[in-house]
Amino acid sequence: MGILSWILMGLIVGALAKFLMPGQDHSGIAMTILIGIAGAFVGGFIGSFLGLGTVTGFNLGSLLLATGGAFLLLILYRFLKKHL
Repeated sequence: MGILSWILMGLIVGALAKFLMPGQDHSGIAMTILIGIAGAFVGGFIGSFLGLGTVTGFNLGSLLLATGGAFLLLILYRFLKKHL
């Protein structure tokens, strides 16, 4: 995947994670994209560790793994933002 694909996937995945976990989050579109991209890496790592596969492109399995990773990072981000 190219850099534009990662940015687009980061935006989609970050928005999905924020949709699944609503709340007071005023982080903006740049942070949404960064959480989505990092979530794809985290989801791919966890998925490969558990034998579920990796993030390979725009397909349903990759989107689910990336969204799961972004969801975990969003929980961590909100926790750190609240307590620091």
